[in-house]
Amino acid sequence: MSRERQSTITPEKVEFYRHSIGVEEKLAVASVLDSTFLTTGAEVGAFEQEFATFLGMPHVVGVTSCTEAEHLVLRAMGVGPGDEVITTPMTFIASATAIIHAGATPVFADIEPDTGNIDPVQVEAAVTSRTRAIVAVHLYGTMCDMRALRVVADRYNLLLIEDCAHCIEGSRDGVRPGELSDAACFSFYATKTLTCGEGGAVAVHDPRLDTRLRELRLHGMTKGAADRYGGLYQHWDMVELGYKSNMTNISAAMLRPQLPRLHARRDRREEISRHYDKFVDSQPWLARPTVPTDTCSARHLYTVWVDPNRRDRFLECLGTHGVGCAVNYRAIHRLSWLRKNIEPGLPLPVAERIGDMTLSLPLYDRLTDAEVGRVCEVLDIAGHEQ
Repeated sequence: MSRERQSTITPEKVEFYRHSIGVEEKLAVASVLDSTFLTTGAEVGAFEQEFATFLGMPHVVGVTSCTEAEHLVLRAMGVGPGDEVITTPMTFIASATAIIHAGATPVFADIEPDTGNIDPVQVEAAVTSRTRAIVAVHLYGTMCDMRALRVVADRYNLLLIEDCAHCIEGSRDGVRPGELSDAACFSFYATKTLTCGEGGAVAVHDPRLDTRLRELRLHGMTKGAADRYGGLYQHWDMVELGYKSNMTNISAAMLRPQLPRLHARRDRREEISRHYDKFVDSQPWLARPTVPTDTCSARHLYTVWVDPNRRDRFLECLGTHGVGCAVNYRAIHRLSWLRKNIEPGLPLPVAERIGDMTLSLPLYDRLTDAEVGRVCEVLDIAGHEQ
């Protein structure tokens, strides 16, 4: 590395992520702390209605995480021991572990080489007599081909579930999250575009599924604390074995003020992504996932692909120069526990190759133009290292 290249880098750190929580969220949480109910109550109900309106869905159920959202959906739909659920290996481990916690077996289908999303052709190739469902993960904020996946699901009478942890604001081919699936699961984890630190939600069309999810998220009880103690005491029943997965009023209060700002914040991430695109496309040692035509990506993550023999050196160079980075993701079927406990299925060469090449850059609306330029400058330094 030349001294001239080193001297252009300033010492300030560019964080991998910074949230946009502000005064409105703090005041909303303070209001709940001054109220009677901190747990599930009116604030959660208001968020569920507002989020349902944002998505254009009839029902939303607030829960503690996207992981639990997927687990509850599988349980509520009767997926369990002896069943197989097809999903992608290019995702966070929770997409697979939620299936395992439901008692079913994850079966991995390979991914598209241009987007990194699950390939509908490979999904169909993975279908067996034991397959009950497909869990499609919208990677980086770009939706899967939901029209093609719906065709496969209908052909084999399968449930279709969306993992929308990366994609609230997106669309593809005129389809939005939740529109073509049986259930769409969302994450409000600390690094997500809509966040309360930890949290999640399920959006569904079927009112009976909505009711069952509400019971499953709270021990299988028919009434929550606000129902029982909000006025005259009401008796309750336990109708099935459920879980402790209910969203709190504190979390809902933090989420509600963010909803009106989601599209504007996505627009800023789009600007940053286009700046990155221009730089990446000019560098022979970098490539990137593409966003298909007629698609609005939620732009949750910005990922580049580098030579797998150089990926870790890029990570080291970025970190050394104060640029936060991550790997989203290594192909999860190669992780120790899953490799030991899940039978290998079809070959997954595309996922394995991309998992070895992947490197994620800072992407959030508070990122300044100067910081974006600095990330590109450090990438240039990494690319010129031998």
